[in-house]
Amino acid sequence: MSDTGDGQAAYDGRERTFEALPPARGRGFASTWWGRAWLKALEDTALDGQQLGRGRKHAREGAVGAVCVRPGRITAVVRDRDRTPHRSDVLLQELTGAEWERLLDVVADRAGHIAALLDRDMPPQLAEDAAAAGVELLPGIGDLEPQCGCEAWDHCPHTAALCYQVARLLDEDPFVLLLMRGRGERELLDELQVRSVARAAGQRAPHDAAGHAPEGVSAQEAFAAAASRPPLPAPPPAVAEPGRPPALSGGSDPAPGLDVAALEFLAADAAIRAHRLLAEALAPGHTTAPLPNALTLWQDAVRLAAAGPPAGVADRLAAGCGRDRVELARAVRAWGHGGPAGLAVLEEEWTPADEALARARASLAAAWEGEERAPRLRAAGHRWTVVGTDVQLRYGRDGRWWPYRKERGRWWPAGPSNHDPAAALATLDAVPAPAASGVAAAAEGSRATS
Repeated sequence: MSDTGDGQAAYDGRERTFEALPPARGRGFASTWWGRAWLKALEDTALDGQQLGRGRKHAREGAVGAVCVRPGRITAVVRDRDRTPHRSDVLLQELTGAEWERLLDVVADRAGHIAALLDRDMPPQLAEDAAAAGVELLPGIGDLEPQCGCEAWDHCPHTAALCYQVARLLDEDPFVLLLMRGRGERELLDELQVRSVARAAGQRAPHDAAGHAPEGVSAQEAFAAAASRPPLPAPPPAVAEPGRPPALSGGSDPAPGLDVAALEFLAADAAIRAHRLLAEALAPGHTTAPLPNALTLWQDAVRLAAAGPPAGVADRLAAGCGRDRVELARAVRAWGHGGPAGLAVLEEEWTPADEALARARASLAAAWEGEERAPRLRAAGHRWTVVGTDVQLRYGRDGRWWPYRKERGRWWPAGPSNHDPAAALATLDAVPAPAASGVAAAAEGSRATS
């Protein structure tokens, strides 16, 4: 996950869309206690065991499409054996504002609860503490309400298959359950941080003999006092290069099951990231620069794979995210050409809005203007394929063009992006370059020009 162990296609805080998971043949659907509790709620609710059995079979065969998770609802398209699609939804009651307040207080009171959630774990004690505060985190009998396009009134094979597939997502990331209950991961962590800081400040605040906190001073007095204080010390000097991690392979034998090479690679990666973060913190304008978006679990796996890990580590990264070697290799190539933006262009399916589409057409129409050898492009969503070739341009949400080439039956990233589509195509050496510099490419075909 593009934030779980599987592919995540989109994330905006209050909605997460997970790519279709591979078939689950030969494995169970839940290994964590909370994943099993989710399935127990399904199996205790459904009235027809045969429908559940068919749903398990659908899920095992990979019949569940991309899963969209948002507060109070999960949605996916599930296909029958004859490929007939059915939109299936399962509804779960969101927590009320008062329940969220009690739950946040429970989690903030125990640092171990926060640490466990950050480690994608949900200790039973957390659920027990929440229940003691009157908040039921996990669904119970009757809490998973089905809605399906097949119009069944009970859990049908399609909603059951969706629930079994979601159990796999929950295994990897309990924040999926919390999102269903009404709060996204970033929102939840921000609120927990505010509570943790407030608790720490309250513990440190001095009190007088009567137990009252001091009233403080006026802002004018505080500013006047600041003028007489010594200046802050200078920031630390920049570090020339990342530190070298310790060598772990020498000496005594490693613990059973410990992958020393992988651990050394992670230590080196941590040193490199720390060096980069320090350099950014010391750069001018750092305090006003926007914070970067946190990487999802899949993005971070691709970043690690792009750093050239030891043999076998890349395969483990792919398997841990529910991907195969080829998918990871394509993602690594996209990452190398454009980081998270390049990966998004590889994996997203979207159709530009009218305004963005007009800009794309104008950019394409300006290339090879008046020339006889202008390439013909056929549009499908944000993808523009050069007719008669195995090359393609993809239009990014920021207006840049990304070159692609078909290799072994799949489209592979073939170079960095460019605001000029002609320049992006020129990197592929598959179409004639425009005679005039600074112009883009010409688009042809009813879908590209209508």
